[in-house]
Amino acid sequence: MSLNFLASLRVMGLGMLGIFSVAVVLMLIMMLLTKLFPAKKDENKKEETGKE
Repeated sequence: MSLNFLASLRVMGLGMLGIFSVAVVLMLIMMLLTKLFPAKKDENKKEETGKE
């Protein structure tokens, strides 16, 4: 195989590794923020139970 082709595969692999590592870091940050700041329940919202 051509040396240029093998070099391009290496660069592509590093790029894909970077993309997936950033995605994993963002997912971990989102999970951490969800644990630190849970969603508040809206007490003023009426529950739909079929009552009119």
